[in-house]
Amino acid sequence: MAEYLQRAIETFQGVPLPLLLSFFATTILGIALLIYLAIFILAPFPRVALESEKTFRTVDANGESSQATPLPCWQDAIKARRKAAQDQGNFADTDLEMEKPEIFMSLVVPAFNEQERLCIMLTEAVAYLQQTYGKAIPTYESNGVVRRHNGVEKISVHDNASTNLPNEAATPSEPIGWEILIVSDGSTDRTEETALEFARDLGGELSQSIRVVSLRVNKGKGGAVTHGMRHIRGQYAIFADADGASRFEDLGKLLTASKKVEDAQGRSVAVGSRAHLVGSEAVVKRSFVRNLLMHSFHFLLRVLTPPATSAIRDTQCGFKLFSRSSLPYIIPHMHSEGWIFDVEMLMLAESAHIPVVEVPIGWQEVGGSKLNVLWDSLGMAWGLAILRAGWAIGVYRRW
Repeated sequence: MAEYLQRAIETFQGVPLPLLLSFFATTILGIALLIYLAIFILAPFPRVALESEKTFRTVDANGESSQATPLPCWQDAIKARRKAAQDQGNFADTDLEMEKPEIFMSLVVPAFNEQERLCIMLTEAVAYLQQTYGKAIPTYESNGVVRRHNGVEKISVHDNASTNLPNEAATPSEPIGWEILIVSDGSTDRTEETALEFARDLGGELSQSIRVVSLRVNKGKGGAVTHGMRHIRGQYAIFADADGASRFEDLGKLLTASKKVEDAQGRSVAVGSRAHLVGSEAVVKRSFVRNLLMHSFHFLLRVLTPPATSAIRDTQCGFKLFSRSSLPYIIPHMHSEGWIFDVEMLMLAESAHIPVVEVPIGWQEVGGSKLNVLWDSLGMAWGLAILRAGWAIGVYRRW
């Protein structure tokens, strides 16, 4: 062995230094190229939305289901404006200004086969949205219930309110009103029909605040959320899981915190957090494996993500609020369509210097989750590594 090593040293000593340096440089460049190609092949790229997926259905004032209607898309408007500028030779145009909002609050709900749990979440959401941001103020009948839908109690909401409740969120200069975009992510059950039936039961103009978007093929939770965010009309947009695990009235806490940290451009992100529940009965009762995987994932986040993102104690909570002005810096650049998409959103916000605030919220465990704790945790770890590598070496880029 020592003899072979000695011969190798003598061989290298006989090679001219410029040739030796060229060899090492070429080797390093080749390895770097192979790594880039491997990440390029492994890194996910989002599927382009079909034209039919850029439409929505709702229920009109007469209770009839509407035909598929084109959705507004602020991202397409920005792209068109940029292309027009480039056609005129202006390649330096970086204008990301969006058209003015039509309403105050947009809620995006990703839903894959959620016919059983959706109405419970929608009932809570509509009651809060209408009370706080609605054009009409809700009244409550003596028993607080007007009818049941699939066993779910419905709150009475009327256009002519007799009980004034505070509309504390919007200032006189801000729009009022709300919408819910339910993005059915390739559902094979009655998720879409359930959403439309819920809208029909609301009756009147309120039913038209529920918009159902249908993705032909399942994209994943991240893909559904991103798709919905491209079509919001609100000054603020929040996404929430269809299971109703997050306490919806805590949206007010997120909005207050978001407004406090907004920058001069009106950009901010408020992240609902369950970190304060660590050590609570709900978490302690989880299995050892589930808690081990949770702590392992948090360790990977601290190692693989930039400083501000790694400082977020709960990146995966499905309750995040975005100001309208922040969306063009995040949504058009999204690549992850799986469970790890939350982290990419936060990384993009950090790279654009958008203020991010973490807000404790109420949360409860809800049965029926489609998350496979072991395999999806491993998939999230793998997705995080590929995501970080893709952005680090330039496979992923902004516009």
